[in-house]
Amino acid sequence: MDILSVLQLLGGIGLFLYGMSLMGSSLEKLAGSGLERILEKLTTSKRKGVGFIKGWGLGAGVTAIIQSSAATTIMLIGFVNAGIMKLSQAIPVVMGSNVGSTITAQILRLGDLGSDNLILVLLKPSSFAPMLVGIGAFILLFTTKKKAKDIAGIMVGMGVLFYGMTTMESVFAPLKDSEAFQTAFTSFRNPILGILIGLVITAIIQSSSASVGILQALSATGGVSYATAIPIIIGQNLGKCMTIILGSIGANKKAKRVSISYLLFNIIGAVIFTVIIYVIQYTVEIPFWNDTVNRGNIANIHFLFNFLTGALLLPFSQQLGDFTGKIIGEDEISKSDKELATLDDMLLNTPTIALEQCKNVISAMADAIYENYKIATELIYNYDPSKRNVLEENESFIDKCESALSAYIVKINSKRLSKDDRLVVSEILNSISDFERMGDHCINISYVAQDKNEQDIHFSPAGHKEVDTIVSAVDNAMKTTFEAFKHDNASAAIRIEPLAEAIDKLKETIKIHHVERLQAGDCGIEGGIALVDLVTSFERISSHCSNISLHVIKRVENDLNFDEMHGHANDSFSEEYKALYHYYESQYITPVLDAPKQSTNLNEVKQEKIEKSEKINKLNKSSKSEKQNKSDKTGKLEKTGKTETSKKISAKHPEKELGKHINKKSQEKKNIIKKDSAKHPKDDEKRKKK
Repeated sequence: MDILSVLQLLGGIGLFLYGMSLMGSSLEKLAGSGLERILEKLTTSKRKGVGFIKGWGLGAGVTAIIQSSAATTIMLIGFVNAGIMKLSQAIPVVMGSNVGSTITAQILRLGDLGSDNLILVLLKPSSFAPMLVGIGAFILLFTTKKKAKDIAGIMVGMGVLFYGMTTMESVFAPLKDSEAFQTAFTSFRNPILGILIGLVITAIIQSSSASVGILQALSATGGVSYATAIPIIIGQNLGKCMTIILGSIGANKKAKRVSISYLLFNIIGAVIFTVIIYVIQYTVEIPFWNDTVNRGNIANIHFLFNFLTGALLLPFSQQLGDFTGKIIGEDEISKSDKELATLDDMLLNTPTIALEQCKNVISAMADAIYENYKIATELIYNYDPSKRNVLEENESFIDKCESALSAYIVKINSKRLSKDDRLVVSEILNSISDFERMGDHCINISYVAQDKNEQDIHFSPAGHKEVDTIVSAVDNAMKTTFEAFKHDNASAAIRIEPLAEAIDKLKETIKIHHVERLQAGDCGIEGGIALVDLVTSFERISSHCSNISLHVIKRVENDLNFDEMHGHANDSFSEEYKALYHYYESQYITPVLDAPKQSTNLNEVKQEKIEKSEKINKLNKSSKSEKQNKSDKTGKLEKTGKTETSKKISAKHPEKELGKHINKKSQEKKNIIKKDSAKHPKDDEKRKKK
């Protein structure tokens, strides 16, 4: 072979690989983007054996579509790494993918068709390859439909693949009469040398289908026998493992175990069949051992090796997985796996217990959210990049819980539920998204902290104090919310809405102060943007806390008719609501308003007092306006009896005193409503309709 022949050979291999890649990607697009969901669903079964068979068949089917067992296995590594699939689900798919990879060789065997009539001639790859490329190219150029383009891509890919095959055959054709080639190829009858050459070629081009295609092209010379083809094919199945091993670098231990299982599967198969075949050959002798092979024979050997290896090792999938654990080591059970394992479908027949498990998972979500909040707020002034890993791990856990809980609650809701269970379902289903969004806002705070650190942004002393104040207020809101949700604590839930309103007013106060500092030149624009982003995220967290408190109150009050989306926990004109709001105002807003500016001029100090008075009046007017709006929308909790309660609330500690009286007065309110309904039945009917 001269240099021109070598270049033609490289061109043929390139066309073959490109055609296979184009055909596989087009088939994948035509099949849709749901391969991940299909893999996860079809590999699960209550009966382990059925799950293994389904996974094996699915692996073969998916690999036949995308034309690469390595690509399928790398996809599985990604799924296991992300927690979408379990190792026990992935191993049968890996075994099936080896069978699916033989489809290319079966297509290429069409080159063995005779030339006795026109139909057989047209079915030969050298004949229909130009037609496939021509028709496919015209469709690609003149159509705008996505599905038609995908079909055209399959046609062009197959045509280019056959063009590559034909090119390689034309390069190898002169070798038919070369004594040097015949002598060199005869040396591959040595099983060790044959396996080694197959392994090396496949590892270089990273495709067993392509290396088998090259062997099929070589068979056209008439110099390839079963004695040389069998060890080379065994080596080719080992060489394709190189791509898998490279693809698992950087994955977690479970994902690495997928790649090791793929390697072990092929090594065990290679050892078993090498021993069996050569023991038979050296004892009994195989009659066709020295016969020449064609494309079809090579395709059959390739298929039988992978099919029989898979069928032999499939029942031992679990043991193979356990063995990889001894080699790589076991991963510690992740937080998400541990918590989500409690959402067992077997509990659906006992909805109350299943709902209790849901509450436990949400409690774990709440702990992760609060941990992220503490980390994110610490990063604002003490940025530590190493803590990003904890944040991202918790956020991934929160997202997984949200998805799993939503699906599980829908299953529970399809069962026959008691009134109390329906209330719990409503509470959980409506609260899940609020919990998840709180987690998202914690991540947003960490991003602002990261930008602040990277851009070397600094807050003014006043801005620093204001951020600390709102951090403390939101921390209080989150702890109170989680306490109310975990323990069905109505007295805690009823405190959250006035606290959220105080945080909203605090946010507006901070924004007003920022504008004043910006006008005075005490802070920069970059710092102001970061400050506004932070306080907005804090306010949104408190708003979600308020939403959750309403869901808790609906559950505890045992009222299915309460519209928590538009109602309120308190009448905002009641004395107890005012007492709570003024308490939180004194805790968080007043200190910010009382913060002195750096001034020594007596007139400026007087002016500050006037400005403070105007701000308080402005905020109070805004508060009254919002309270009026709330009053128009709500009417949930009755005003009757609230005035008496407010008299007993201590001026110093309204939070503590309110908790003592809320439960006591709850029954009194219900009795008053019943009496009022008896006196005015028509009004009661109107109220129910409303």
